[in-house]
Amino acid sequence: MAVRAQESTRTAAAGSLVSGQRFRTRIGHLLLHAVLIAFGFIFVVPFLWMIVTSLKVSGTEFTYPPQWIPHPIVWGNYRQALVDVVPFLTYFKNTAIVAAGVTIGDLLTASMAAYSFARLRFPGRNILFMGTLATLMLPNIVTIIPTFLLMRYLHWIDTLLPLIVPSWAGGSAFSIFLFRQFFMTIPLELDEAARMDGANPLRIWWNVIMPLSGTVIATVAIFDVLNSWNDFFTPLIFLNTPGNFTMSLGLGQYVVDHGGQYYNLQMAAATVMTIPVMLLFFFAQRYFMRGIVTTGLAGR
Repeated sequence: MAVRAQESTRTAAAGSLVSGQRFRTRIGHLLLHAVLIAFGFIFVVPFLWMIVTSLKVSGTEFTYPPQWIPHPIVWGNYRQALVDVVPFLTYFKNTAIVAAGVTIGDLLTASMAAYSFARLRFPGRNILFMGTLATLMLPNIVTIIPTFLLMRYLHWIDTLLPLIVPSWAGGSAFSIFLFRQFFMTIPLELDEAARMDGANPLRIWWNVIMPLSGTVIATVAIFDVLNSWNDFFTPLIFLNTPGNFTMSLGLGQYVVDHGGQYYNLQMAAATVMTIPVMLLFFFAQRYFMRGIVTTGLAGR
């Protein structure tokens, strides 16, 4: 009886300890979620303020205390900002062309370069790859002058070509790095089997490697679209005619022309510019996160 009593006491003590650990774990999770929700709210406030301001009557944007529910709600601000004041459709078309061209060019050429670094064996491969990564430390402003001189020599100034063509010349170093890391997780036996069937490296890259790389393709595509969509510096250097402006440059020009007034119209244009990239990230975040995780799994 005494032995059974001791066992019962031990079991009760162990159960109490386990329940206490579970309780502390739940409290920790609740606190962590509370902190994350608080930080998330802080980051969302500027976006909410932008949307609310875009629906306000002109002259009431900075009323105090802040009016978070506009009264009245002026939906006409969007039409006035995007049709009557700014040639939004033209800016949107130019931005879409640039984003599509940059994304396609970077996906093709960066994946080719990454395939050579990850799957082929040639002298100086690692040195070339390290040199490619070293270019990540160079800010864009360092290369903008020689790039501008080259584009002027080619008579491409004030066209969309300077924004698109460089991505077809090997892609970005960051994209090459992501592709290379992912390609190294794919078994080499697939290449060997395709080579035994008579496939050359180009055929292996296109028919074997790329179909297995959907997650990293989605990740690089998201980065390319976001970067080209939000890029302001490069269009500012190469574009002069308003008919060739991208959305970021057109919005910046509008702010310069109407600075200090019509904040509701500026926020309406900024909201429309922001929504497409937010939707892109919202629907593709699963592939984005998976691609970021899998690119760090290479062990060779």
